[in-house]
Amino acid sequence: RKFRLVFLGGTSLITRFMYDSFDNTYQATIGIDFLSKTMYLEDRTVRLQLWDTAGQERFRSLIPSYIRDSTVAVVVYDITNVNSFQQTTKWIDDVRTERGSDVIIMLVGNKTDLADKRQVSIEEGERKAKELNVMFIETSAKAGYNVKQLFRRVAAALPGMESTQDRSREDMIDIKLEKPQEQPVTEGGCSC
Repeated sequence: RKFRLVFLGGTSLITRFMYDSFDNTYQATIGIDFLSKTMYLEDRTVRLQLWDTAGQERFRSLIPSYIRDSTVAVVVYDITNVNSFQQTTKWIDDVRTERGSDVIIMLVGNKTDLADKRQVSIEEGERKAKELNVMFIETSAKAGYNVKQLFRRVAAALPGMESTQDRSREDMIDIKLEKPQEQPVTEGGCSC
């Protein structure tokens, strides 16, 4: 099955996922870029179409049409830039305006390799994700930290993937061990 993932920011994450590399001479995306990758999960294959949008104001008008056809929106902020973190609320609102609740949204704090310059704590990211009812993960495209996990978690949340989890539950047997109640010891008819 094919699924469209729209990225609002996070070109370097796509590059790391697609080519397992990081480009220091990173150029901001002009408009929209498109890549495709097949992911192999336990019992199925999914084709991910990655739409890389420039998460920049001047391209804001282009983005709704890409969001409209997406199953997943990945909203990326820079943990060393509190302003980029604050912008994520607006992007998530835009996604919900276009797709309602029929969309998986992942909030991603990127650049964990720059922890010494951190302006947004992991707790703040988790709190915002909980408030907005979206998934959350922190990554480092540069170090490759949590990038595969980001895509695995998104893939596991895709429509139709519930059956993968259900099937693995079917293989499990629920055993409840209860300690038998001890009977009072009686000798000669009296309980001492």
